[in-house]
Amino acid sequence: MSDVLPELPRLYTALAEWLACIIYILVLKKRINGWKLISFSGGVLIIQSVFLVLTKDLPIGFWIPCMVAAIGMMFFFIYRSCEITALEAGYFSVRAFVAAEFVASLEWQVHFFFLKGQKSDAVNELLLLCVIYGFAFLLIWLLEKRHIPEDGKLNIRQRELWSTVVIGAAVFGISNLSFVTTRTPFSGKYAQEILNIRTLVDLGGFAILYAYHIQLNELRTRHELRAVQNILQNQYVQYQQSKESIDIVNYKYHDLKNQIIALRAEDDPRKRNEYLTEMENEIKSYEAQNKTGNRVLDTVLTSKNMYCIKNGITLTCVADGTLLNGMDVIDICTIFGNALDNAIEYEQQIEEEEKRLIHVSVFAQKGFLMIRFENYYEGELKLEGGLPETTKKDKYIHGYGLKSIRYTVQKYDGVVNVNQKDNWFELKILMPLLT
Repeated sequence: MSDVLPELPRLYTALAEWLACIIYILVLKKRINGWKLISFSGGVLIIQSVFLVLTKDLPIGFWIPCMVAAIGMMFFFIYRSCEITALEAGYFSVRAFVAAEFVASLEWQVHFFFLKGQKSDAVNELLLLCVIYGFAFLLIWLLEKRHIPEDGKLNIRQRELWSTVVIGAAVFGISNLSFVTTRTPFSGKYAQEILNIRTLVDLGGFAILYAYHIQLNELRTRHELRAVQNILQNQYVQYQQSKESIDIVNYKYHDLKNQIIALRAEDDPRKRNEYLTEMENEIKSYEAQNKTGNRVLDTVLTSKNMYCIKNGITLTCVADGTLLNGMDVIDICTIFGNALDNAIEYEQQIEEEEKRLIHVSVFAQKGFLMIRFENYYEGELKLEGGLPETTKKDKYIHGYGLKSIRYTVQKYDGVVNVNQKDNWFELKILMPLLT
């Protein structure tokens, strides 16, 4: 076969695999940057090149293990360079390998077409290599960066990884079948025919994986949007339930208050007065005391405050609710409900009750509406995609509370910012004043 079809230089293959990894590293969120990344990338290129050159003359039985080892190096390169999981690194390694196979095959096919297997001077050969590799990988980079989330994560699961591995293995097997044997219905016998099969199969494989990637991204986006919408709806349902409960409690409060007034008019013993005073103080905690000027906000705050009282959390609020009168009811429930739920959930983990503190403020500042949530926070805040990194085990289905807040705030051309000051977590929302 080598007399008919010159073998693709191993250095070309190593360079294609390395460049394919670089393309995906560029579009993903990186773990290392600057000179560290450049030095690490240079070392990987040297190791890949040496490995492929040294394994060139091994028997055919070592071909598959060597390819697996090459993909393993690509996996290590991507995984160590990017802030992604092992499953995600495996997913992108397979895609990078198929992309490298396609570009290397395309370059060698063009090379063979023009030179007919004859040797050429190094300058022309290097020029052709740079043009085809440069154009092909630039096109791949432009395609890939359009379908990578801002945080660089797709939350790839095992099922999706194995689907990608199966597709990649099938593409590699069929595209290289002619180099192993010509005695199959899918093999070629002549040089140009073999190159055509390899290039076209690799192109088809890359296209299939790209289409699968777009589908995964769309499914992820739909899942996230559906989760956000469910949160929006659930917060509104909670508001309706809280409003009904608080109304009943307030009616009961006023009834009891009138009864207490009547009893005080009686000539009762001192102990009864003390008992009634204690009773009055206890039921005061259930009165909707939040009078912000916005009934929806009052209801949400009161509902959350009642829960805080039961769980030993101090919730304070300084808010001008009239600033929210132009906001949709569901949006108010979403912002305040989710923000307070997250704060309450964290404060319940604080052992010392006197440190379980939450403060809410709503005010106007220089023509903007400012909404600020603060809660006592221990530890170091880690951000992911501009939002706190979830500490829950199942990262795929959690973290939508803050995303729903950001989604809602963006409807009003606002922005969400989170940071940590000393032992306080701060969630700030800034948007134009509502009219």
